[in-house]
Amino acid sequence: QVQLVESGGGLVQAGGSLRLSCAASGRSFSTYTVGWFRQAPGKEREFVLALSWSGGSTYADSVKGRFTISRDNAKNTVYLQMNSLKPEDTAVYYCAATRILRSTLSADFGSWGQGTQVTVSS
Repeated sequence: QVQLVESGGGLVQAGGSLRLSCAASGRSFSTYTVGWFRQAPGKEREFVLALSWSGGSTYADSVKGRFTISRDNAKNTVYLQMNSLKPEDTAVYYCAATRILRSTLSADFGSWGQGTQVTVSS
């Protein structure tokens, strides 16, 4: 399918902002739905948000109004803009891709990046 590499994670104080990038390679990337998941220590991996090739987006209630997803097909890159960060946003963030979005379950996404750590202090 496609290969994904995340970057942009780091340490930020509560209320701050951070932008994550997901660089992709492979055929027909622009036709894939790309989503972001996160996993905190001792927790199950959870869906955050996703963006289809047609422009439709889906957000988890916990990040609505704070997180925004976008993509630049010319650069084969998807971005996750995170604003008003909270300590509970601390997790390893993963980007993932699927040809057709059937659900927001991790098992329905066939391509995954290695993850990038986001830590929100205070």
